[in-house]
Amino acid sequence: MFQKDALVIYGKTGVCKVMDITTPDFCLAKPGEKKKLYYVLSPLYQDGTIYALVDNPRVFIRPILTKEEAKQLVELIPTIRAQAYYGGSTQDLRNHYQNLLDSNDCADLVELVMSIYEKKTYVEQTKKKFGAVDEHFMKQAEQLLNGELAAALEITVEQVSDYIATKVKGHKSLAGSGARASAKETENCGNM
Repeated sequence: MFQKDALVIYGKTGVCKVMDITTPDFCLAKPGEKKKLYYVLSPLYQDGTIYALVDNPRVFIRPILTKEEAKQLVELIPTIRAQAYYGGSTQDLRNHYQNLLDSNDCADLVELVMSIYEKKTYVEQTKKKFGAVDEHFMKQAEQLLNGELAAALEITVEQVSDYIATKVKGHKSLAGSGARASAKETENCGNM
């Protein structure tokens, strides 16, 4: 169980602060039933309040990355080999992207964003139209990833792209020509 003031990832909402753990007045238990506890969550990057059942297995909830874990993830970005995914149909593409989002793993989100940027770059070079499904999932993955990195690193969401670009460029300088990430992938990381 999370404690009051903890920062958590809640479903596809992203980072939320646990404001309270309580049994709300609107939650009436049936006679003989135990009253259920709820987290009162306040999304960091959206308006509103969420009442989330403490023991609800249907909605994913986890603590955000620690500051050290976030730094380590950013350091790994140049080593991630992302390839564009095209899929056989729009539904295949949607399922592929949704599976990566549903993993609730930040490394998967990095890979998803990088692979879609790779695809976007190719599409723009060939003067084709960038797909709405790609655009939707890229934005969703970026929002989730950038929100969590911002909270973990104690910076603003707007500062995340510059933070990543600085760290990736520094890593590339240290690694020299032995860096595993291509220049194009490194450039795309700074756009998150």
